[in-house]
Amino acid sequence: MILANTFCILFFLGTGADPAMSAKSNHCLDAAKACNLNENCKRLRSAYISTCNREISNFERCNRRKCHKALRQFFDRVPSEYTYRMLFCSCRDQACAERRRQTILPSCSYEDKEKPNCLDLRNLCRGDHLCRSRLADFHANCRVSYQTTTSCPSDNYQACLGSYAGMIGFDMTPNYVDSNPTSIVVSPWCSCRGSGNMEEECEKFLKDFTENPCLRNAIQAFGNGTDVNVSPKNPVFHATQSPKMEKTPSLPDDLSDSTSLGTSIITTCTSVQEQGLKLNKSKELSTCFTELTTNVIPGSNFVGSPDSVDGRPRPVITLTAVTFLLLTLAL
Repeated sequence: MILANTFCILFFLGTGADPAMSAKSNHCLDAAKACNLNENCKRLRSAYISTCNREISNFERCNRRKCHKALRQFFDRVPSEYTYRMLFCSCRDQACAERRRQTILPSCSYEDKEKPNCLDLRNLCRGDHLCRSRLADFHANCRVSYQTTTSCPSDNYQACLGSYAGMIGFDMTPNYVDSNPTSIVVSPWCSCRGSGNMEEECEKFLKDFTENPCLRNAIQAFGNGTDVNVSPKNPVFHATQSPKMEKTPSLPDDLSDSTSLGTSIITTCTSVQEQGLKLNKSKELSTCFTELTTNVIPGSNFVGSPDSVDGRPRPVITLTAVTFLLLTLAL
């Protein structure tokens, strides 16, 4: 028993872990340690830390332009398995959340003496072709979608996280607004004060960051490790394949072609709808909608309206036949 207790004490001392704190793992600290074990990640992280912490004078804390460039190189050249873990790590206490907020060294890369107007910051970003492109990617991949489970377009968390990380290293750089571990709020360093008659547009732009369920869900899912079940970026839907006609069994004599068509439509529609496909993305669903509201007779050019009786065409065909017979007799 004494030997076992001695072993436990030596284990925690050797690892630098506190037994009382072992249950509260600091995932952001673990992510930084993992980065240091990778030569490329360690080198580029050391480069931006050194650049962003270098004080120029009593009036300038750092060279912000060089700091941004070093940050862009880090996030562009280091695999996301390291950068994402540092940027989106989950936290249970304030110390962890503060480390997460300090990932991009906000005193140089993010904060400033005064917050500029968000629309002015957006215009500044649009004036730079690379920043403009990154901002457009963010709006495209993190826009709120009410037709998906995750609130992200195509349920693609990775695209949203990548677009968010791509914004770091510009004047539009976003970051966590505080060290609250229980809520995730990110924003560029700006406000909507002094927006005048453009205040509504400014607030809408700012809420794309601060009140964006797609972005918030993506960050939380990555930190909690629940993003692995998210649909792939380009999912393949096998249900959209039309049934092969040559495998259709021969029809009994008492069934018409229109009955056969109706059965085929219902089978195809049911198969597609069970997969949860959307009308605007499925050719078969478009066919279902068209053919369920019209009566099509195979082998003919007739398309009847939904109010046709028993799926049969109106008497106009009979009148045409009688007219043809009268013309033949007249000749």
